[in-house]
Amino acid sequence: MASCHVCDLRVLVATVCGLLTAIVLGLGIWRIVISVETETLTPTANTTIKFCRNGGTWENGRCVCPEEWRGWRCTIPYFCESSTSDDLTFARIPVGKYGSSQQTCGENTLNVGYPIATRMCSISIYGEIVLENVTKGNCDENLETLENKIVNMAAQLENISSETQILTSNVSKMTPENITSAARVVGQIFNTSRNASCEAKDTAVSTVSQLLSVSEDVFQKTPDAPNNDDAFTTLIQQMESYSLSLKNNSVVKPNVAVQTVSFSTKSTVLFSVKKGDSDSFISGSITVDTNVSNPNPDAETELQILLNTSKSNTKCGFIVYQNSKFFRSKIFKPKSNFSQKIISGKTDDTKKDQRTSVEIVFNPRYDPKTFQIHSYACVYWNFIKKDWDTNGCHKRRGADEFLYCHCNHTTNFAVLMSFEKKYKYPASLDILSNVGCALSITGLALTIVFQIVTRNVRKTSVTWVFVSLCTSMLIFNLLFVFGIENSNKNLVKRDNDTNKMDSDKNEIPTQDTVVISNPTCTVMAVLLHYFLLVTFTWTGISAAQLYFLLIRTMKPLPQHFIVFISLIGWGVPAIVVALTVGIIFSQNRNDPQWELQYRQEEICWLAVPDKKDLITSPFLWSFVLPVTIILINNIVIFIIIIVKVIWKNNRNLTSTKKVSSLKKILSMLSIAVVFGITWILAYLMLIDNDVIRTVFSYMFCLFNTTQGLQIFVLYTVRTKIFQDEASKVLKLLSLSTGKKKSLPSVTSLRLRVRMYNMLRSFPALNEHFRLLEPSVITEETTLSESDQANPSI
Repeated sequence: MASCHVCDLRVLVATVCGLLTAIVLGLGIWRIVISVETETLTPTANTTIKFCRNGGTWENGRCVCPEEWRGWRCTIPYFCESSTSDDLTFARIPVGKYGSSQQTCGENTLNVGYPIATRMCSISIYGEIVLENVTKGNCDENLETLENKIVNMAAQLENISSETQILTSNVSKMTPENITSAARVVGQIFNTSRNASCEAKDTAVSTVSQLLSVSEDVFQKTPDAPNNDDAFTTLIQQMESYSLSLKNNSVVKPNVAVQTVSFSTKSTVLFSVKKGDSDSFISGSITVDTNVSNPNPDAETELQILLNTSKSNTKCGFIVYQNSKFFRSKIFKPKSNFSQKIISGKTDDTKKDQRTSVEIVFNPRYDPKTFQIHSYACVYWNFIKKDWDTNGCHKRRGADEFLYCHCNHTTNFAVLMSFEKKYKYPASLDILSNVGCALSITGLALTIVFQIVTRNVRKTSVTWVFVSLCTSMLIFNLLFVFGIENSNKNLVKRDNDTNKMDSDKNEIPTQDTVVISNPTCTVMAVLLHYFLLVTFTWTGISAAQLYFLLIRTMKPLPQHFIVFISLIGWGVPAIVVALTVGIIFSQNRNDPQWELQYRQEEICWLAVPDKKDLITSPFLWSFVLPVTIILINNIVIFIIIIVKVIWKNNRNLTSTKKVSSLKKILSMLSIAVVFGITWILAYLMLIDNDVIRTVFSYMFCLFNTTQGLQIFVLYTVRTKIFQDEASKVLKLLSLSTGKKKSLPSVTSLRLRVRMYNMLRSFPALNEHFRLLEPSVITEETTLSESDQANPSI
């Protein structure tokens, strides 16, 4: 009767396990098929990338070309070819810029390493791209000496302006001190009291454009001294005066454009900047209209300023800067490469009762697929505060995507914007992951309880390594299910309509990117990082333990082995994680988003770097590298055990001959589960093919989310003690319900016998791991004695 109950239990267990396996496999295959079909039917996103040529990028429905190309597809050359003149060689020069000679000043000169001469590439009045004459510099004049010379009222300003332009042509060699000196020199050239020639001022505008090309990092390193601020302030003020002296003409350089408009009657002036094929200003992108009542932006408009004056016989000057590097604010600190254009509007009427209103329209250039505007402020540059101010300016709601501002005075205006990055938060865990993790959590919990409770009954020690492995894996699965998702995805604004922002608050943002901090997600990423490293460490220790017990059975394990392996299993991963977080924080402590150097924003897991940053990434050194070393170690030991134990036939042992190939294969699978061999599928997910990567992704999910279930079936359900105890429980349940089972038919009985024999055919070599009763194979005697000699392992 007892045997029938055992047989019934085993049939039930086999049926349940078979159904669970079939369900999980079915879900996996179904998701793979759906994903492959989706990838096949979905068109690739490379069409727009291939459409733009010569390095152009597709943004907002058009190609944005590099400065050397123009046209709808960036196929029209916009540069001067390489040239040679007076034994000086010049590389390709974009239109509107000066090119530096490849020959530089010698070592015995003040300007060692700086170009000897420059040459400008421009467009003639007939629209032809031409190279202008070479302008040679003086290698014994640097920006510091020119700064001292400019103080002399009798100085030759045209030569100084030319020398300054040459010395600032190579922006990569510019230092913070060079920027300050050049700003002082150019500011004096624009000074009306110096009476510099038009050519000198035109060259000075080129120098200003070149200074605006210097990296933001170099500008930020300029010393915070009053003299430096005065240099930039003086330059800005003198540029405003210069903007009133061009007699209805304009000067357009790649990073700055200046325009003068004169009118004799009361009028309005609309100054517009159109979006070009590149980020640089060109003559055709600057337009001026008079007697316009309201701004009239269109899809090609990037910036407009409408100046309405109550006086006649007035001059208006406009300046647009490509960025805000001259406006060193203490309130607003830009951290990214977003273009913050500055527009200046000024009239020559200085009377205090002047009534001038200014309407400004901004259409910022950014990638709407990656960022969205979080907030913005309409501001002007306050020369007294030497910072941005909102007095007299306010937002105005519009009916389109443009940003509207209104001010009651003229000066340098800007819209300071803060952007919020659009993260593609993944959907919640799908049914395959949920089912697999739920089964693994249940199986691991039951396995841990079983190993601890039945220690004395099984007359074998609780495998400390095995229990530690199951514990770390259980905690990781719990954290993964309940903590992998970032709660920020429920807080992110999905609406990118700028007109729905609060138009009443005109508050200056402190930086151009919004920080949405989530310390909980960071803590969760740290815990996931730690417990997954712990899990892999214990798989490595399991492999080492089995190697000592199976391959080197005559050599007992060292003393204090439990303490030693516990320090390794639980302590080493803690050191790795602590060092990783500490190093990242120390290197980025001034960055409010330092935690995104450690984790992702999309999920609470380690940040995956770009290919160019892979070598220096913490993801590589604190996770991929140690996991790879452990997996290689486990695979090597796995192969050794297969060759020397499982598939080795010893003719002196009759029990070995009775071990079938099926049992050996199942023994290999049992070892592979504990060693985590299936994690090598993660490396196959790196294959650069969407279909193959999808297939391996779902295989990885299928095998590794159910790893706890596999351990439960192979190392708990199969034990005789578990089966006996479960049989007693079923017997009690059967008696309590009072139901009598009918005798099975002959066919059903045969099926149960076959299922029973199949269960009995599971590999007996699992006794090596001391998780089953050591009573089947006689060759296990040596191992059992070794196990008893180490009862605490």
